[in-house]
Amino acid sequence: MSSLVNPCLRGLLKLVAGDTAADTYPQPRAVSGGNWHADAVTCKVRLSAAGVHLFDRISGLNVLLDEVDVPAEQVSCAPRYLSVALTNTCELRCTYCYAPKYPASLDVDRLVGWAVELDGAGCLGLGFGGGEPTAHPRFAEVCARIAASTSMAVTFTTHGHRLTSGLTAALRGSVHFARLSVDGVGDTYERLRRRPFAGVRAAAALLRSVSPIGINAVVNADTIGDLDDLAAFAEDVGADELLLLPEQPTAAVAGISCTDAARLTRWIQTARTRVRLAIARSGLEGLVPAVEAIPGERPLDAHLHVDARGILRPHAYSLTGTPIDASILEAVHVLRGAL
Repeated sequence: MSSLVNPCLRGLLKLVAGDTAADTYPQPRAVSGGNWHADAVTCKVRLSAAGVHLFDRISGLNVLLDEVDVPAEQVSCAPRYLSVALTNTCELRCTYCYAPKYPASLDVDRLVGWAVELDGAGCLGLGFGGGEPTAHPRFAEVCARIAASTSMAVTFTTHGHRLTSGLTAALRGSVHFARLSVDGVGDTYERLRRRPFAGVRAAAALLRSVSPIGINAVVNADTIGDLDDLAAFAEDVGADELLLLPEQPTAAVAGISCTDAARLTRWIQTARTRVRLAIARSGLEGLVPAVEAIPGERPLDAHLHVDARGILRPHAYSLTGTPIDASILEAVHVLRGAL
């Protein structure tokens, strides 16, 4: 259950405590007042077993009121975040890529309908990956429609080589965060991706004209030696975050080695960088000073993934999934029951 409300915490606490019935939960509105800002702040509310989660997609502000006990019947049934493979199309041929290579793309109208359904059930954000999302001919349209019809944050991850000034202008106002995939710098990047590294720096500038940005980096035997340079690059292009992605096993690669995993954890423990560091769930997060976004949150409550054929999965690497028919929330229920 969710709504857009001004963060007047006293009224919100009374609501969750039961002074207002669940079926009269406030409808989306903006209300003047509150004590966080001189101006009104409008936040989305997500109710979870951990407490009341307030989220502002414009600023990226997250506040968890973990002292509030949320009744089980009011807990949001949607995942906090949904990743979506809009298409499997990608012109790059990175050997360590886990994305399926068969042709597939999601129907835009169905996807927008799923987004609206999830928004009403407490989902906070939808992120496009792939494949390469900018290869979809209606990418800007789908971002604009979801941003306009929901209160969720719209994000995407891109290799950047398809970005143009026209596309970024079309995305402006509809995208709230963008991630640029940069696996190594300079010669390392060009050897792995077979594209000029100068194009990555140009892509970062284009993305920053749309929204705040982060840098994603697959960490493997080829890129482990570039971590200092990657952090410097992220800082230089004005990124807010460097997300480290330990290489996952695929049909072509075995995944990050134990030796390189140990090097990565040591680097994280000793790194001195002004860019925020993050690490993907990979089994290594317990070995570094990482912070859980929502303490005690179950993985299937935190995140689910939709592949380009419309199969709902626990994550992008999973072979387990449930086809989505008319209702994505029904698929969420079926998937959680099966795992």
